[in-house]
Amino acid sequence: MGEIKIGRMVLGSVGTNCYFVYDTARMEAVVFDPADYGAEVFHKLENNGLKVAAIFLTHGHFDHILGVAKLKQLSHAEIYASKAEEELLSDEELNCSAQIGRIATVTADHLLEDQETVEIAGMKIKMIATPGHTGGSCCFYIEDTGMLLSGDTLFEGSVGRTDLPTGSMSELVRSVKEKLFILPDDTVVYPGHGDQTTIVSEKKYNPFLG
Repeated sequence: MGEIKIGRMVLGSVGTNCYFVYDTARMEAVVFDPADYGAEVFHKLENNGLKVAAIFLTHGHFDHILGVAKLKQLSHAEIYASKAEEELLSDEELNCSAQIGRIATVTADHLLEDQETVEIAGMKIKMIATPGHTGGSCCFYIEDTGMLLSGDTLFEGSVGRTDLPTGSMSELVRSVKEKLFILPDDTVVYPGHGDQTTIVSEKKYNPFLG
């Protein structure tokens, strides 16, 4: 086993973070939230010797899923998402793609339950259900490396908006406090927008979670 590394591409009109995590010995990448540039993600990874092994979605909003179809077409990688997000992923009104005039829906190949762990590309990735930003929002935790891909649940000094379909601020706060703040303090949080942070920093300084 080589070293587990993470890379980021900031994509689209709202600066969505697309992450790719890979083992340097295998050179297979798991892509998280390919935003709206699936072809660009594929070609950048391919040009750097990385094969797309899987596509993981933290939630179904348009700015995280518009690139999924093209990335799947090019890579033949399978899609993983929370079972609780199945409806939003398949509904252009709920996922807000209809509002921007670029209809997008996703049918996941694998619908995961809370705390379910998938082993792929040499990594064990746990899905943590964190409803609030959307009803089926989730985070992905790679315990061996201390990485948390938090989607739009937890940001540096902030949290995701809850005024879109299926959102709930009370659920979001409960999700963070009960599901994420129990992780080790040194867990590095990689959010769907903005810069990385840590669990301990958000415990101390996040004004939405005091």
